[in-house]
Amino acid sequence: MTEETVTKRLLISDVDEMLNLIGVENANLDIVGEALNVTVTAVGQEIRITGAREAGSLAYAILQKLDILLKQGIKIAGADVVSAVKMAQKGTLDYFTDMYNETLIKDMKGQPIRVKNFGQRQYVNSIKHNTITFGVGPAGTGKTFLAVVMAVAALKAGEVERIIVTRPAVEAGENLGFLPGDLKDKVDPYLRPIYDALHAVIGTEHTNRLLERGVIEIAPLAYMRGRTLDGAFAILDEAQNTTQAQMKMFLTRLGFNSRMIVNGDISQIDLPSKGKSGLVQAERILQKVPHINFVYFDSGDVVRNPVVAAIIDAYEHGTNSPQLHNQSVTAKPNEIKKED
Repeated sequence: MTEETVTKRLLISDVDEMLNLIGVENANLDIVGEALNVTVTAVGQEIRITGAREAGSLAYAILQKLDILLKQGIKIAGADVVSAVKMAQKGTLDYFTDMYNETLIKDMKGQPIRVKNFGQRQYVNSIKHNTITFGVGPAGTGKTFLAVVMAVAALKAGEVERIIVTRPAVEAGENLGFLPGDLKDKVDPYLRPIYDALHAVIGTEHTNRLLERGVIEIAPLAYMRGRTLDGAFAILDEAQNTTQAQMKMFLTRLGFNSRMIVNGDISQIDLPSKGKSGLVQAERILQKVPHINFVYFDSGDVVRNPVVAAIIDAYEHGTNSPQLHNQSVTAKPNEIKKED
């Protein structure tokens, strides 16, 4: 039996508001329509949604939420529309506008940086309320960028004295040996996402000054051995490529008045033996340790082009390795928790 087709209408009284809501060449409406399999068109200052009743109601609710942001003077982009759609599909759309009430920090251009979906909101809340936060999930979910944002915010607030960012020196199908320089020089290109995030948040010149003064340190994981990180905000990126010994070494560097973020993607392990990943082991044995929390992202939390999420899903469903499958499904997303 075919589901009844209905048409819903959303009237937008302000012309500029209407133009912002529909996007350039109706791009925002196309995102909603394609995701929910409904037809969304703009006629004058009215948006018409035609499709199955449930999908049409969801599309209407999404556009209403986006319109609320516009009425508050918040500009929306494609990423905001994608986030609204994904939250609606997950049943968390009620939290959508709440995410825009808090500015984590302002970037070098003075623009507010906010979380973009419910997964990122959980991640940020975990960082605020736990000593160590593990962010586990695919690329494109904003783990690295938000970790840098939270570290810079803590530094500016005087909560920590320095930021330390590290990653293991594991070759991902490429040979590091031919690169010139010492270990740090060889690994620096692989830390480009960290530099990019710092440049976006505090600017290139300020980043360089803080690096020169040692307030920010970006180094290979091997440089952490034998140290105690007091008054520091430490970030371990690409943690899936740590060995079990390296992960234990890093976590036990934790000093007083310090916080740690450990980010990784279990589906992208480049170690010879995937089962010996330090991230996989940590996930298994640290779940119930006080002041440590695991936050899980999936393809629905990807904040890049929607095609990226589709690519991630395709690769996950096309992987027949039982070991990899078992590693990924043991991690269950955190349940929605009431905020403090």
